Formats: sequence, structure tokens, C-alpha cells
Amino acid sequence: MNTLAERLDSVNRAVGDIVRWCAILMVLVQFGIVVLRYVFGVSFIALNESVLYLHATLFMLGAGYTLLVDGHVRVDIFYAKASRRRQSAIDLFGHLFLLLPSMTVLLLWSWPSVRNSWAILEGPISVGGIPASFLLKSLIPAFCVLLIIQSVACLLRDVVRLREARA
Repeated sequence: MNTLAERLDSVNRAVGDIVRWCAILMVLVQFGIVVLRYVFGVSFIALNESVLYLHATLFMLGAGYTLLVDGHVRVDIFYAKASRRRQSAIDLFGHLFLLLPSMTVLLLWSWPSVRNSWAILEGPISVGGIPASFLLKSLIPAFCVLLIIQSVACLLRDVVRLREARA
């Protein structure tokens, strides 16, 4: 099970290695926008939208990686003082009854909208913007799939920990 969990981890690790560059690129583009606007008095809608696209990409595709490195916000009232076995049981419950079902519902619910957006190659959000709203909407199912993959990896590790605690 640990081998399978490691393979699943590698998907989000690879995505995280790529997506982290969105943060740097987003800062550079935003800096360029500020310089263009306030120094040269020029503004481009597509350039402004590119920050939105990079921001969405960073957060939507980086969510699985954040779960991999245990960077999500957690309410530690009971969890922090719990034994390792109890923490695994809490995590197992969270993955099975909260994260996996919600990501599955969101994936199924968003898919028709994404499919329709691709069918018409939906254009820009604003006039003069990036003509690729279909790519932006595609981040929603990608977000769901990456979180499902990472949730399954975490779930497998929790099962192993619970089994080891019994022995």
C-alpha cells in the first residue's frame, strides 16, 4: 500500500514542482502591469486577466500538493493531542466521508459546464481579454482529480498506520 501511495504522491509532487513557477510568474506579470500602468500609462486587459489565470492555476492545481505536504488548515482542538492512531482514524474519516465525497460531487457537478465550455471554446471573460475561459473552467475538474488522487494516497497511509498500531 505504501508503494501505491508513493506513486500517487508523485503525481501531485510533479504538479507542485511545475505549478510553483506560477507564483513567480504571477508576481513578475503583476509588476509589469504596475510599471506599464503607472510609468507608461498603458494597460492591457489580457495582461490583467493573465494574473487571474495564473492565480487560479496556482491555487487550483496546487491544492493536491498542499495536501501532500500537510499544508491545509486544520482545526487542532482534538487532533493535536490525539495519539498517532487516533489521528489516523480522524484523517481516515475525513478522507472517506468529507473530502472524497465532496470532490466527487464537485467533479460531477462541474463537468457539464466544462464540457460545454470546451464545445464552444468559450472566449474571454472581458472584451480584449484572454480568449480561453474554457481553460480556466478546466481547472475545476483538475482540482478535484488531484485532490482525489492525494486523498487516496493519504487514505492508504492511514490504513497502514492503523494496521501497524493494532499489531
